[in-house]
Amino acid sequence: MLGSFDAVLLARIQFAFTVSFHFLFPAFTIGLASYLAVLNALWLKTRKHHYLDLFRYWVKIFALAFAMGVVSGIVMSYQFGTNWSVFSDRAGPTIGAPMAYEVLSAFFLEAGFLGIMLFGREKVGEGLHMAACAAVAFGTFFSAFWILSVNSWMHTPAGFEIDPETGQFLPTDFWQVVFNPSFPFRLAHTVTAAYLTTAFIVGGVAAYHLLKRRRRGQKASAATRTMFSMAMWMATLVAPVQIFLGDMHGINTLEYQPQKVMAMEGHYESHPDGAPLYLFGIPNDAEQRLDYAVGIPKLSSLILKHDLDAPLAGLDTIPDEDQPPVAIVFWSFRIMVAIGFAMLGIGLWSLWARWRGRLFEAPWLHRAALAMAPSGLIAVLAGWVTTEVGRQPFTVYGHLRTIDSVAPLAAPAVGASLVAFIVIYFAVFGAGTFYILRLMSRPPVFDEPRLGDTSKGPVRTAGLTPAPEEAARRPQAAQPGE
Repeated sequence: MLGSFDAVLLARIQFAFTVSFHFLFPAFTIGLASYLAVLNALWLKTRKHHYLDLFRYWVKIFALAFAMGVVSGIVMSYQFGTNWSVFSDRAGPTIGAPMAYEVLSAFFLEAGFLGIMLFGREKVGEGLHMAACAAVAFGTFFSAFWILSVNSWMHTPAGFEIDPETGQFLPTDFWQVVFNPSFPFRLAHTVTAAYLTTAFIVGGVAAYHLLKRRRRGQKASAATRTMFSMAMWMATLVAPVQIFLGDMHGINTLEYQPQKVMAMEGHYESHPDGAPLYLFGIPNDAEQRLDYAVGIPKLSSLILKHDLDAPLAGLDTIPDEDQPPVAIVFWSFRIMVAIGFAMLGIGLWSLWARWRGRLFEAPWLHRAALAMAPSGLIAVLAGWVTTEVGRQPFTVYGHLRTIDSVAPLAAPAVGASLVAFIVIYFAVFGAGTFYILRLMSRPPVFDEPRLGDTSKGPVRTAGLTPAPEEAARRPQAAQPGE
């Protein structure tokens, strides 16, 4: 089957496959690192043990997800030198420094303090342990800062000149390279998406345990109730912010990458007196039209230009060779938006249940939250597809085409490595994900001695490895099943 694909398409598929796997883990750990820092701070402030229970519960999951994110990210860096060596040679002088700073600053910050976060509570003291938790949380954000800066530069390149002899992109203003026109919007939108992703995974896990205890006729633990409450607060407060940030990002994209927005909206034709917002339709690139279109007149102009009658250009103004694949961008964008509004709906639903005092006794809300647990991961993938496929046919928008960025490799070589990646990734990361789900299926209550409970003796590390003899004589603290 792969024999009918050329080397360029296979290299694109390979990078898309590996980056999709990788993107799922940082999208989760960026938010989870901050959540752990908040939980640890609440434990230190209140000394309520359910905060410590939650910290110990999620820190194991964070360690696994972080490790899988690191491993999956290493592979992509090699692909820059194998499949995309021309792009690396041309763009390296400009984007090499930000990528190096990500490793030297952000990743070292994360990795350097991770061990203290996991195992250092009893060894370095609570103050330094809290500082380590904060450092890991900041490191994950700082890592996203540099990576998204590089990615944004590829969409809205700035602060460079092209060497006429070598064709290399040479930096003329480092800060314009870093803070390129789309970077602030992409950073805010992506990091907020990561926080929402974590919130809905945490909320889904809590909902699972609330439903499980309800079926058994048992009351949920304080840790489970706190976990669900915090997740729903995040959904309620952050989902509308994310929709607003997405709108701002879209307006910025219209200014700097208009054909991407045309593909997102399905606007094959120009609209001089107000463009409709197409809800559904079947993009037809061959005929340059949207078949079976269902739309709301002039709403797209209102959203993008805040004027019902504002003109919007269509793909009929863009040469065919510069148009992105409309169908992929059109549908991935709608998946992302639909999930965003579903998140807003869950947040408002939980706010209503909270106001009525039934946040923990609303089984349909809990079922919806459980169903929405992976929604953030799906949304960030859909958003990534919209962004990256919408940039085609360029790697550096407007300056370097994808077909001119690939290394001179034969299709069979790229195809063979793609098959190997698929087999290995599903085996290794599938096993890791299965183990994470197993951990999530266990309730966030521990039978070991708790930190601060001096009557039960010392606890080693951060609660990850309690002394067996202490755990053995610890009285049962939870009801069966919890």
